[in-house]
Formats: sequence, C-alpha cells, structure tokens
Amino acid sequence: MRKPTSLLVMLIRLLVMALCALALMGLFSIYNPQLLVLSRTSVIVLLSFAIVYILMCSVYGGFEIGIRKSRSIIATMSLVVLFSDLVAHLFLCIMNYTIIHQEHFVYEHPWLLLTVFAVQIGILTGMAYLGNGVYFTINKPQRCLVIAKQGDDCADWVTKIARYKKQYAIEQIAYLGDDGLLSKIDAADTVFIYDLSESERAWLVEYCYQQRKDIYYSMELSDVVTYSGKQIYFDDATVLYAAAEKISPEEQVLKRIVDILMAVIFLTVASPVLLITAAAIKLEDGGDVFYRQKRATIDGREFSIVKFRSMRPEVGGIHRSVTSDDDRITKVGRLIRKYRIDELPQFFNVIRGDMSIVGPRPEMLENIEKYTEELPQFSYRLRAKAGLTGLAQVYGRYNTSPKDKMILDLIYIENFSVWLDIKIFLRTVLVLFTPEKSTEAFKAESIADEPLPNDALRGVDNEGGTAL
Repeated sequence: MRKPTSLLVMLIRLLVMALCALALMGLFSIYNPQLLVLSRTSVIVLLSFAIVYILMCSVYGGFEIGIRKSRSIIATMSLVVLFSDLVAHLFLCIMNYTIIHQEHFVYEHPWLLLTVFAVQIGILTGMAYLGNGVYFTINKPQRCLVIAKQGDDCADWVTKIARYKKQYAIEQIAYLGDDGLLSKIDAADTVFIYDLSESERAWLVEYCYQQRKDIYYSMELSDVVTYSGKQIYFDDATVLYAAAEKISPEEQVLKRIVDILMAVIFLTVASPVLLITAAAIKLEDGGDVFYRQKRATIDGREFSIVKFRSMRPEVGGIHRSVTSDDDRITKVGRLIRKYRIDELPQFFNVIRGDMSIVGPRPEMLENIEKYTEELPQFSYRLRAKAGLTGLAQVYGRYNTSPKDKMILDLIYIENFSVWLDIKIFLRTVLVLFTPEKSTEAFKAESIADEPLPNDALRGVDNEGGTAL
C-alpha cells in the first residue's frame, strides 16, 4: 500500500511514542519520583522503553496511519507497548534493586503496570482514529487501474483491493492487448498488474516507471529469487547474485538449538494445559487423546505429525469439509481448535527434529502430489524443514491459493535469517489473537487437515501409522 511520508505522519508517530512513554513514566513516578527528574533510573527506563518500542515497531509495522485500518493499528501497537512496558518495568525493578531495596529484588506494583497499559490502549485508540481521520481527509483515494489477461478472473484480487476503499478507488479493469491501454495507465495514479508472467508485464512495468505510476503486481518464482538476491560489482558491471544455499551450517546449528530450547520451554509452561486437555478429551468420549498423520518435511522426508484429537470418527470414513457447526467436532475439540491448543503436541515433533518452530507448514502427502501436478514449483517448499508457523501462516488466510502460499514459503526460504524467524514468531502471537484470522480458518478448514475415519480412533490412521 501507499507509504505516507509527510511531516504530519512522522510527527503523529513521534507523538504516540512520547505519550505512551509519558504514561509509563508518569504513573510509575507515583512510587518512583526519580523518574520525573534527570537521573540514572529515569534515563535507563526511558531508553529501554524506546529501544524495545522501535524494535517491536519493526516487527509489527508500527503506527502506520494511512496504510492500515485503525483496528489493525490498535491491535499491533498494543503488542508493541506491552513488550516495551514489560522490559522498561523490569529495568525499573532492577534499578530499585540496588538503590531502594538494598540488594533485594522486588517485582513491584504489577497492578500499576496494568493501569499503564490500559491508559496506553486509550491513547493508541484515540490517536489511530484521529490520525487516519486526518490523513484520509487530506489524501483522497488513489485512482486505480487493474490489468489482467483476457479471460482471467481477477474478481478475488479486486475484492481484496476494495477492502481498502479509503486508499484505493478502482476505476477501471483493463486487459492485456486492449486498445488504449497506455492512455488508461496515464489516467490512473496506481496500477495493479494481476497474474502476468515476467515477460508479459516487463514492458508495462517499464512504462509505469517512466510515467511515475505506483505499481503492484503478483509475484512469480523469478521475483522471489530476484527479491532475495544481492547486488555484486564486477569492476563497473553490476550483477545480481542469488545464492543456491540460503542457510549456512552455523545458522542451521543455531536454529536447531533455538528450536529445542523454545520447544522445551513451551512444553514446560504449557504442561498444565496439556494435562487438562488430555483429560478432557478422554473423559468426553473415551477415545484416543492424540492422533498422528503423515506429513512431509525437508527434502520430502515423511514423518507423523502429532495433534490433540478434536473430532469424532467419520461414519464410513468419508471425508467432508469441516464447518463451524459440524457435529463431528466434539465440545472439547471446538474449544481447543478455536485457541489452537490442538497444535501444542507438535512441539514434540520439533524436539524430535521433524519440524522447526518457523518454516513452511507441513502438507499432507496427497496434497503435495496434487498441488505439484498443477504447480511443479510447489515442491520447492521442501527445501526447508517444516514449521509450526511461517510467513504463510502469518499473512495467509484459509482460502489463500496454493500458489500464493508457495510464494510466501519461498520468500521465507530465500530470505532466511534468525531475525526473520524472530519476527515471524512474534507476529504469530498477533495472529492467534486476531479473530478474523482464526475464525476464518476454522469455518472453512478441510477435513483433509484432520482425517479421522473409524480406524483412526482405534489407533490406526488411514496412512497405516499408529496413533500416539
């Protein structure tokens, strides 16, 4: 989307950060008056808040008025200030450890931290609606042209663009080869190029660039490779270098260590939830607590993914799509699917080395075969270890096409870094608490994601493996 660069937007962003910091410093100064004067404590607390605030903005996108809807800004910025508050409060307690409490650590006034957070939510809410209101009063929607191939159905793309009606006003849909196409581009502010190959769109991109038009186009595999490349200079010649191997041996070792540590920590912290869930599933219908299903990970290696069982067996073993009112979903299953508790046992897959915390979502074997027949590049997803979460899980939706999921997964593989893993993991926290993400996935989730014929509940799934 259009990235606002006006002085007004920058001032609003700085004001939001200052107000949130002021709320923290002001309320905690009730018990820590040194925060209101220039002191070592005030400087360290303020710096820790600012540093974490800036880092979290790079993860969640920051206060992006003019780019995102107000509710989205409030949701992401709530996590930004939450992490900033927690770190700043911890530093305050550490400083008071030596200054006030004389070598005795006290995690003081947690209730006041909640009050600070509530005040900051109010600030974010008011400033988000005010900021977007001012921005869209000054900046009218861009006049947009969508270009597609004759016969292509771009209705889904148009629908997605239309969700941002304050930013974009679609005035025309044109097709490659139309008479007067260039004049239509001239009349537009922004051009969306839908599902054209690199060769088909090359001259369009060049013309839009020449005419200073904003351009959006759907990505192909070649774009992913280009996007991940580096500029290299051979004398006065500039070339693009795209490495064949994206993850170095050192990074692989570090990623594996982090995976194991995080899985052990999460399983330890979530152990009460695991035990309660297992007992609830068993008590409800007496069936198996877990089930296994064959999936594919790096280089096509097969493994059995582990989940909590959330459904009753399908009569006759016939697979049907799952809906929100599906009578096969148990009462316990409905709850654990809503909050993704059914996914927690997959941390055991992470410890065993079948999966990573971040990576392409492991597909069923039959889905891989089907998608690869239609889209041969789909198999490239298997160049990385399967993950609990990934770009496709963070940015995708239930109806995201296999091609778009593949592009997201390949972007991750081609641009791997430890920092990217951290960003994806932190953004997953936001997805779990975003209703439209979780409920949409639940309403249209396919039974293929959890096939439970009669024999699966007796201990054997339809791939011939034994249930856990």
